[in-house]
Amino acid sequence: MNRRAYPSDVRDEEWPLVLPYLTLAPLEAPQRKSDLREVCNALRWMVRTGAQWDYLPHDSPPPHIVQAQAYRWMNRGVFEDLVHDLRMTRRRLQGKAAHPSAALGDARPLQSTPQRGERAGYDGDKRREGSKVHLAVDTLGHLLALVVTAASEQERAQVGALSQQVQEVTGAQVEVAFVDPGYTGEEAAQAAEAEGIALGVGKVEGAKRGFVLLPKRWAVERSFAWTSRFRRLARDYERLAETLRGWHWLAFSILMTAKTVELLRTAS
Repeated sequence: MNRRAYPSDVRDEEWPLVLPYLTLAPLEAPQRKSDLREVCNALRWMVRTGAQWDYLPHDSPPPHIVQAQAYRWMNRGVFEDLVHDLRMTRRRLQGKAAHPSAALGDARPLQSTPQRGERAGYDGDKRREGSKVHLAVDTLGHLLALVVTAASEQERAQVGALSQQVQEVTGAQVEVAFVDPGYTGEEAAQAAEAEGIALGVGKVEGAKRGFVLLPKRWAVERSFAWTSRFRRLARDYERLAETLRGWHWLAFSILMTAKTVELLRTAS
């Protein structure tokens, strides 16, 4: 690079892990106008800072190039593939099976902007209009599946879609999913059971005030806290739900790449 590095830039030890997933065309392809690593760095800067495309720093590739490449990567699911492979690597390095037998599920609403058009909804519980991000993670907090809906959609209605995604990426190894009371109901249980998953609903015993840490489910809450480090995910700025979904996979790929490098360094 012929510039000063940004804190969000991919590090030298991380780049070999990331590069194979980003090369949709040969590095020497004649149509490539910008350095692939610089495009990746610009995208990482975007998700960290939450800036608009036209506000990319002048020492980054042109915004239209970064945006077009970002959509190609998201549409091809390269960040999803990276996250799934890193998850299996990290689990093996920690002495666990490559695929988990248990998952954790939860959702959080995101305030939307006018850019999202008509796909937003109103969450009466949180009193917020926007979208809702539904996550399924393993017990270490690694992302397994993600669904984006209007905020008005109920958590229990997404159990089937999440369960199907979870079993697809784990080879149907997940046997139980721990969720909060928002996932109760016969339809939710049947949707999970159809994919071979039993729902374990965690409940708070007795009257409690304020935040209560529920057994097992704290890991998915921590995963949501990880996403709060990325300003692009603080609100729903996107026209399409698929783009918001892609930003989440990118954020988790950044987190897991750094953690995997650290774990590999410790193991060696």
